[in-house]
Amino acid sequence: MAMVVVLFPVSGEEPALQPAALDELARLGVTSISLLRDDRTAGLVLAGWAFDPARALEAACAVTGTCDGVRMLQPLMQMTVSAAPIEGAARPRAAW
Repeated sequence: MAMVVVLFPVSGEEPALQPAALDELARLGVTSISLLRDDRTAGLVLAGWAFDPARALEAACAVTGTCDGVRMLQPLMQMTVSAAPIEGAARPRAAW
């Protein structure tokens, strides 16, 4: 699954995803969106099986309405962590 994190500066108002932007993201193959922010920066995590990371700038501009100040991060690694014990390994002990 392709994934891109889009970072952009925020103004005093809450970032919002407009219906036209959501339509554009769906057209680009984005099926999952997470919105994050602090007092200066907002971030979107865009992901989808049909999403082409080469079109990440297009997706970012659709969401932000501009490409000014937009930064994109592409994953270097993605993995799943299992809580299943490893056979023969000592069980970790809780340290209180």
